[in-house]
Amino acid sequence: MCSACKTPNITPAIVPPAEIETPKHHKMRHSLGVIGAVEPVYVLPMKAPLAARIDTGAETSSIDVSNLKTFERDGEKWVSFTIVNKDTGETHHFEKELVRQTSIVRINKHEKRFVVMLDVKLGNEIISAEFSLANREKFEYQVLIGRNILTGRAIVDTALENTLH
Repeated sequence: MCSACKTPNITPAIVPPAEIETPKHHKMRHSLGVIGAVEPVYVLPMKAPLAARIDTGAETSSIDVSNLKTFERDGEKWVSFTIVNKDTGETHHFEKELVRQTSIVRINKHEKRFVVMLDVKLGNEIISAEFSLANREKFEYQVLIGRNILTGRAIVDTALENTLH
């Protein structure tokens, strides 16, 4: 037998688990708990929910709008738009101050979008968050909920759907 094949009996040392203390300001409370890949979201003040795709890969949430127009109010840029619930036909017109513009990259195409603050109800929480305004008529879901809403609020299990009411 060659010398390389002769291994001495070595007993590995038992290493205790590391104790890592998470700072209090970093603790996540996950108030929405475990949610699924598709959840109902209420865009306030609308009465009926829209089906929303939960997307941990998206940084900012997005919503399907029509009749998008820009205008100026008191020297600030604003947008007006309409949201129509595809399931119920409920329609609501919004006028919101423009927060910023963003560029979305999809399959080598850059798309400029307006971003506004919207109040939405997800589960029992009312959340004010940024939404990019998009034409999502070719998509199955009118709303995409991104990390700007999910982080610290939910754990996503893609095997589930409609866990929130």
